[in-house]
Amino acid sequence: MRFTQRLYDRFSSLLRELAKFGTVGAVAFVIDFGGTNLLRYGVPLGPLTSKVFATVVAATFAYLANRFWTWRHREQSGLAREYFLFFVLNGIGLLISLLIIGFVEYTLEWRDPLSYNISLIIGTAIGTLFRFWSYKKWVFLPPGVPPVDPHTGLPEVTGDAQDTQDTPAQHLAAPQPPPPPQPRQPASPPVTRGR
Repeated sequence: MRFTQRLYDRFSSLLRELAKFGTVGAVAFVIDFGGTNLLRYGVPLGPLTSKVFATVVAATFAYLANRFWTWRHREQSGLAREYFLFFVLNGIGLLISLLIIGFVEYTLEWRDPLSYNISLIIGTAIGTLFRFWSYKKWVFLPPGVPPVDPHTGLPEVTGDAQDTQDTPAQHLAAPQPPPPPQPRQPASPPVTRGR
C-alpha cells in the first residue's frame, strides 16, 4: 500500500494532466473525425482536404481548451508564441495523419470508408502521442522555466538574467587546486615524574 501511495504522490500531477489532455483530445477527436467524415462523404471533398479542414477546427478547440484548462497552471509565455508553436506542432501531427491516409488511399488504393477511417484513427493516435510530448516540451512550459527560443530551441535569456548568468568561458577555466593542508600541531612533550 505504501508503494502505491508513493507512486500516486509522484505521478498524480502527470495523471491529472493526462486525464485533462485525454478529455480535450476526445472532444477534439470527435470534431476531427466527425468533421473529416462529413467533409469526405457529405460534401464531398478529397480525403486529404477533408482531414486538413477538420483538423484546423479541432486544433483551434484543442488549443483553447488545453491553454485554459489542461495547462492553465503552467507559464504563459505569450499567446502569439504559444499559438504559433501549437499550430506548427499540430501541423506535424497532421502531416503524420496525412502520410498514413495518403498511403492507404493512394499507395494501397483502399478507398472504402472502413479503410479510410482506420487510417484516420491510426494517424490520429500517432499524432496525439507526438502532440502530448511536444506541447509539454515547447508550448505549455512549467512555471519558472524561461521561454524557449523557437529558432534555436534554447532558453531565452531576459535582461536581468543576462547580467548575472555564468558564461561558458567561466566553466572552461582551469580548475583551482585544493587548499594546502594545515600544518599539524606538535604533540605536547610527555610529562615525566620525578624520582
